[in-house]
Amino acid sequence: MEILIVSPSASVPNGNSNTAERWASELSDLGHTVRIAGENDQKPADLLIALHAEKSHQALTDFKGCQRSPVVVALTGTDLYPSLSSTSLKSLEIADRIVVYQAKARTRLPPGLRDRTRVIHLSPPDHPALQFRGGRTDHFTVCVVGHLRGVKDPMRTARAARLLTATSRLRVLHAGAILEDQFTPEVEREQRENPRYRWLGNLAEEEACQLIASSDLLSLTSSHEGGGWVLNEAAAARTPIVATRNDATTSLLGDDYPGLFPFGDTEGLSILLERCESDPSFHDLLLESARRHLEEYRATREKENWSSLLAELFPPPMSGS
Repeated sequence: MEILIVSPSASVPNGNSNTAERWASELSDLGHTVRIAGENDQKPADLLIALHAEKSHQALTDFKGCQRSPVVVALTGTDLYPSLSSTSLKSLEIADRIVVYQAKARTRLPPGLRDRTRVIHLSPPDHPALQFRGGRTDHFTVCVVGHLRGVKDPMRTARAARLLTATSRLRVLHAGAILEDQFTPEVEREQRENPRYRWLGNLAEEEACQLIASSDLLSLTSSHEGGGWVLNEAAAARTPIVATRNDATTSLLGDDYPGLFPFGDTEGLSILLERCESDPSFHDLLLESARRHLEEYRATREKENWSSLLAELFPPPMSGS
C-alpha cells in the first residue's frame, strides 16, 4: 500500500515531525511504502494520514478532491486545546478515521465523531546507545524538554528552583528552541540571575533523549499536551516525572499520580522538586506509579493499533469472494 503522511512544516523539528517519522517507520515495518510531505503531495496514494487537523486542512481537501482513498486525521494538542476550531472540525468531518494520542482526548470531540476515533498512544523509540544516570553526583539534575512557547509555560521550573534552600544541589537543564520572541529576554535574565538554570538550546532528538536518560527528574509544565510523548521517553529511561495536571498527564500517568501539580503553581512545583531531591522513597514511588500506567504504551502496541486501524479501512476480502 502507498501511504502519504502530511506533517505541517516547522522551522525546527517538533512533535509532529517526530511522530511522522516514527509512524513512517512503523508502517514501513508493516510492509507499506510511506512518504512524508510538509504540504500536499500530488502523487496518488492509497491512504492519507494528516497530522494536525487545522494546519493540514488544505492538503486534506485537495487530496479528497482528486482521490477516493481514505483519510486519517491525527489530532495534536493545539488542535484540541483549548477547543477545536471551525477549520479543524471541517477536517474531522472529511476524515474516515480520527486518531488521538490519549483516551481523554476523545471527550473533547463532538459525540458524532467519537465512533470514528481511535486511540494510538505514542511510544518512545529504542535508544540502545543511551548513557543512563550513574551514582550520586554534585548535582540533582532536572531536565525540561520542549520548545519555548506559551502553552509549555517553559520558565516555570526555573522559577520553582529559585525557591529551594541554599543547600539544594538541584540544577535545571532546559532543552528547546525559542519559538516565541517573548522568551528570549526571559531566558537571558534567568541564566544571568539564577545559578541553578542553564538553557541548552535546540537539541536533536537523540540528544534530547540522552538528556532525559541522564537526568534525575523530568519536569513537564504545559497547560495541555496532545500525547505527552516525553512522558513515555522518561518512563522508558526510568527517569521520574513531575508534571502539570491535564488531560494527557492524567490519562497517561493516572489521576492519582503523586507527581502532579496545578498548572502555573510555582510553589507547588518547588515542593515536589525538593521532595524528589531529598526523599529517595518518593523517587521510587514516582517511577513505579508511572511504570504501571506507561508500560503498555510500547512500540509493539503502537504498531498493532495501526495494523488494526488499517484493517478497518481496508478489510481483507472474504473467503471465496
